[in-house]
Amino acid sequence: MWLIVLIVAAALSTLIWYNSIKARTDYRFGVLNLVLWGTSIMVLVDHVIGYISGGGAFMEVTMDSFLMSMVLLVTALLVWLAVLFFSRSRPHAEP
Repeated sequence: MWLIVLIVAAALSTLIWYNSIKARTDYRFGVLNLVLWGTSIMVLVDHVIGYISGGGAFMEVTMDSFLMSMVLLVTALLVWLAVLFFSRSRPHAEP
């Protein structure tokens, strides 16, 4: 379940990032995109290694796994918001 939620969130962030490039916004959606895709790849590797080593099913569909995916998603959003906040609070150098 972690993998499904994170890949859907990463795909949505990719669409938002692509549209923000065309609109020339400065919300740093690329950072959110990288965090979510990195987390998705990490969870995929974790699932594959756990499945190969005989640790259980490849995909668990339980409430605990859904809550864990929500915790990971909220953490990724908080990291993106922190990057966004600190990048905007710095004074920009004037040429």
